[in-house]
Amino acid sequence: MDHYVNSLRFAVLGPVRAWRGKRELDLGSPQQKVVLAVLLLRRGRPVPLGELLDAVWGEEPPVAAVSVLRTYVSRLRKVLEPDRGPAGQPRVVVSVGDGYALRIPDDALDLAVFQRRVVQAKQARAAGDVSGAAELLHTALGGWRGAALAGLPGPLSETVCSWLDEEWLTALEARLDLDIALGRHHEVIAELIPLTGTYPLREELCRLLMLALYRSGRQAEALAAYRGTRGALVKELGIEPGAGIQDLHDRILAADPTLLPPRDPEPAAGPAAAAAPVPARAGAVPADGPATAGEPEPDGPGATDPRGRRFEPARPAQLPPDLPTFAGRHTELDRTGALLPQDGSPPSTVVVSAIGGMGGIGKSTLAVHWAHCVAGRFPGGQLYINLRGFDPTGSAVTPDDAVRTFLDALGVPPMRIPAGRDAQVALYRSLLAGRKVLILLDNARDAEQVRPLLPGSPGCLVIVTSRNRLTGLVASEGAHLLTLDQLPPAEAYDLLALRLGADRLAAEPEAADEIIARCGRLPLALAIVAAHAYAHPAFPLRAIADEVSESHGSLDAFTGGDDITTDVRAVFSWSYRALTAPAARLFRLLGVHAGPDISVPAAGALAGLPPREARGLLAELTRAHLLTEHYPGRFTLHDLLRVYAAERVRAEETREERELALRRLLSWYLHTADAAYAHITPNRRRVPLEPRPEECRPLRFTTHEQALDWCETERSNLVAAVHEAERAGQTGIAWRLPAVLWGFFYLRSHVLDWLDTSRTGLAAARAAGSREGEARALSDTAAALRNAGRTDEAIAHLHKALELRQELGDREGRSSVISNLGDAYLHAGRLDKAVEYTRRGLAVDRLTGDVWGEGIALSNLGDAYQRMGRYDDALGCLERALVVLRAGGNRWVEGVTLDILGTVHHRLGRHGESVEHYRRALATHRDIGNRWGEGHTLGHLGDVRLDAGEPEAARASWRQALAIFAEFGHPDAEGIRERLARLRGGTAEARATAQRRTA
Repeated sequence: MDHYVNSLRFAVLGPVRAWRGKRELDLGSPQQKVVLAVLLLRRGRPVPLGELLDAVWGEEPPVAAVSVLRTYVSRLRKVLEPDRGPAGQPRVVVSVGDGYALRIPDDALDLAVFQRRVVQAKQARAAGDVSGAAELLHTALGGWRGAALAGLPGPLSETVCSWLDEEWLTALEARLDLDIALGRHHEVIAELIPLTGTYPLREELCRLLMLALYRSGRQAEALAAYRGTRGALVKELGIEPGAGIQDLHDRILAADPTLLPPRDPEPAAGPAAAAAPVPARAGAVPADGPATAGEPEPDGPGATDPRGRRFEPARPAQLPPDLPTFAGRHTELDRTGALLPQDGSPPSTVVVSAIGGMGGIGKSTLAVHWAHCVAGRFPGGQLYINLRGFDPTGSAVTPDDAVRTFLDALGVPPMRIPAGRDAQVALYRSLLAGRKVLILLDNARDAEQVRPLLPGSPGCLVIVTSRNRLTGLVASEGAHLLTLDQLPPAEAYDLLALRLGADRLAAEPEAADEIIARCGRLPLALAIVAAHAYAHPAFPLRAIADEVSESHGSLDAFTGGDDITTDVRAVFSWSYRALTAPAARLFRLLGVHAGPDISVPAAGALAGLPPREARGLLAELTRAHLLTEHYPGRFTLHDLLRVYAAERVRAEETREERELALRRLLSWYLHTADAAYAHITPNRRRVPLEPRPEECRPLRFTTHEQALDWCETERSNLVAAVHEAERAGQTGIAWRLPAVLWGFFYLRSHVLDWLDTSRTGLAAARAAGSREGEARALSDTAAALRNAGRTDEAIAHLHKALELRQELGDREGRSSVISNLGDAYLHAGRLDKAVEYTRRGLAVDRLTGDVWGEGIALSNLGDAYQRMGRYDDALGCLERALVVLRAGGNRWVEGVTLDILGTVHHRLGRHGESVEHYRRALATHRDIGNRWGEGHTLGHLGDVRLDAGEPEAARASWRQALAIFAEFGHPDAEGIRERLARLRGGTAEARATAQRRTA
């Protein structure tokens, strides 16, 4: 490649640009720049003609697209190689097959330089050169000159920009992390605050901001940053933050000293100072490896007993063997590794790590594995004891016995062990003074069992495992808590692969996934099933998966033979038997609850207890890791623990007690939902409820927003409660609960849940022979069907409801069904029928003085007229409807009516008035939380904006509408997508026309 080619430089990290030497080149039209950008991004690899056509024009290229594209290439060659001459071969843009490739040095492209520096920074950091890595990333990011491919049209920028933005963000996060590590936390806060505002769902940015604020002494702001990101994640995606920032949040609350800024290291001396740093997740170092410089050797000065007699302490090596098939726990190993100095030396203080979690979650396995990984840092040896805190025999090791066991391991002759615990603990700590020892205390019952075994001088690591949350050790000993959760799916797969072989899993991936799901990603359950599969290598995994599936109502599939420690049911029982009687009762009663989680008041209803008492029992279950508080005040059971609770409740509670507990809980959901119904639909006909049990204490609400928020939070539990009521034969609750949720389902457009629960309620009402329940359920199911776009089915259901209302002699109910029929016919496009039924309903409403019904009927009638093109009649009805609706306080239908008025003015060509009505409709929808109405009005607003010659404003409205519809899986999302696609096509066509005119 000659000097001429080597003098070219290109940029895509910002606007697409090119230089020869110091002179910038004119790259021509935006489409021509797209061609160059595609070639640059391929980094010398050939680009077929079809890909270039797609990048410039997308799926609908013009007729002469190939000819135009070759013209672009020809022009680029002239710009990049002006001295080539008519007969010279291209040296930069070369032909390859039916496409082209760009031949330039890799460092001639700013993207390549950026990526190389990022890689170099990673290497520098891995080598311990934090300052050098930060400098490289500062330089790399300095090469960006705005958004990548800025100003380019066409599909290329839409697909590539997100990738390049991710590259930039990832590098920026790494650089900010390094800056914080270098003590520049004050400086990065000014960068991070606007970044977290721009990327509110980016958890790493939130983590960095929290850490920088905390290190700057701004703890409250750090916690506020977490709440802001958590709120955004829950609102936008319906998920909780990841373990990374949740853990940081907990450590900030606990004032974890390891979060403080690193102190400047003291000058090191001797050859040890130059030792290479040890990775945080290092492999095991032999327990008899070399001692750290300055460490007393085992044959050092020795120790004395209380009588002053000297003896030489032994160097114990008591760790159990590491599991050869250990897999996963990468995040947890990173956290534990961060507790020790990164240079591979022992800690300068006593480090206590308490690993907690439910039975079978892998606490001991992780503790032993980590202990083996870091054993080489502790040349004084390793002590291990199983404290049997949850042993099935109930014989936990006493602190006195544990201390004597350790004294014996340290070589103290029996006759030299003093009498009394205090003297024994003093001798034990004297022996550890000045020594670097790793101590693993497995299966502790509580903090009191652990405290006497903690060293009194620095340099040791104590690892504790327990099924209880040892929060007392945090306050008094500065322990670092690590609570284990289920394995992530990928790590669960790795666990099976190590035991059964990757090939066996790859041959039946669906069966492997089902085994993982059925085991609840619990390591013990996975190990038991894997052992069964390993013992029968000829068995297909599908047969194993079916076996587990068939016993999923019990824990029979999760027994490991004669060894009680490999029986999931037995392991759970050890924690269960350690509970107080009231907590054990609440745990087993949770076995009748079908919902995904439970709140404190709901748990109180289940057990027939006041919320205050229920909260204390839930806290006890959480400390025992039989329950997880996944959100403040909300608790969930692991899948296998749910099965165990169901087994215990069937075994220990009578059928009458189980049925009473379930009725209390279902009644609590029904009566609380009814309290919300009064705020969501304040003037709608109430559903008559059955008396609630005395111990059922439903919630009360003071605002519309509170009621909506509660329904949204409990939605999954409410849906589950409807089905559970139907299965349990509590049919009155099964049809009433969907009826009181009508307004919530409508406002939030949860159409699938609405249809599901309404149909279940209808079946329950028919099974119970309740004609009133059947009539209501028919109307509710019809409303859900109508909102799902299934208008013919909705009409059929409403006619059945009308017959029932006539049989019951219910004039008010009959009027409501008639009006709903008018609405259903309206949405079916049968406008004459719509007008007929709506007028009939309006007449009855006026006769009975039903202002609420009259306002709705007038609004529906106005909508029918506007669809028929009778705009004057429509305006008259709609204006009268607004008066009636406002008099009755019906904000719900007021928003809908304003939307219809906007449509009428749009059809009359009055764009300004139309926009104003749509804006007022939006304000009303948002005021009452009508997301469904908000989405539709935004769609209509986009329509009028486009007709008014404002395509960008139309695009903005449609995108907002699409976000709402997509959030709820609403069928109207597809229509909005089509409008946006047509707008893109129209914009591209307009640009092409403009280019032809200027050519």
